[in-house]
Amino acid sequence: MLLGHELRKRREQRGITREDAGNRIRASASKISRMELGRVGFKLRDIEDLLKMYGVSDRKTIKELLEVARESNKPGWWKEYGDSLHKWFIRYVGFEEAADHIRIYESQFVPGLLQTEEYAREIISGGVETDMVTEQRIEARLRRQKRIENDTSMRMWVILDEAAVRRPIGVISRGPEIMRRQIEHLIHLSSEHDNITLQIIPFSVGAHAAEAGSFTLLRYSEFELADMVYLEQLHDGELIDRRNVVEAYTKAMTRLSVAAATPDETLDILKEIREDLK
Repeated sequence: MLLGHELRKRREQRGITREDAGNRIRASASKISRMELGRVGFKLRDIEDLLKMYGVSDRKTIKELLEVARESNKPGWWKEYGDSLHKWFIRYVGFEEAADHIRIYESQFVPGLLQTEEYAREIISGGVETDMVTEQRIEARLRRQKRIENDTSMRMWVILDEAAVRRPIGVISRGPEIMRRQIEHLIHLSSEHDNITLQIIPFSVGAHAAEAGSFTLLRYSEFELADMVYLEQLHDGELIDRRNVVEAYTKAMTRLSVAAATPDETLDILKEIREDLK
């Protein structure tokens, strides 16, 4: 999508129609449209021909865009789990990996990117014995978390309803232990990782700006790509880039941040919860 956006921008700057661009690479206007939307793979020869047609002569720029094309044709690590993850979720993970700013509001559970392995196992398995598909889903979730450890330029802003950190997870005999370690993990992330901002909305706030449910906002600061909102239901998930929808959720996130406890106050709340679990 990022490369497609760049191609569309340069084509429009030269006033070239999709039909003319398609003729240049022996393809249709609809093929150019699919390329610009990032819905098809790229042939390097086609990219070179289009860039030449669009008046791009700087060798460094051409080299950089061809490298993006090569990378875009490589399957992401998440494709390895294609038989275990839903297609709509695989698509989301690709966008999540590319985002440099992730904002999350979660009302029910600790978000997957912040879960401990024990917590993730209970959520994904539902507390029953796991099979190969379940194990692969757990593995994929833990692999998504590596960005938090390795990419300090990626920023996360997470707002949790107090219910998400109070709700017991796991069987009665191990639930408090699992939750205590999960809370300790959140304390570690919020106090040791400067790129993660964590806020909790206390029960005392009452009804607030996101009573309709959880959501995730993705931003791509280095590219002229629109922000996206991700909404997940029981059997599917949807990525939306319509401006009015994204703006509505962005405003909701801002209102939630005002209603929530500050990051320092949130740390105190987490420590209190940890004490309650001893």
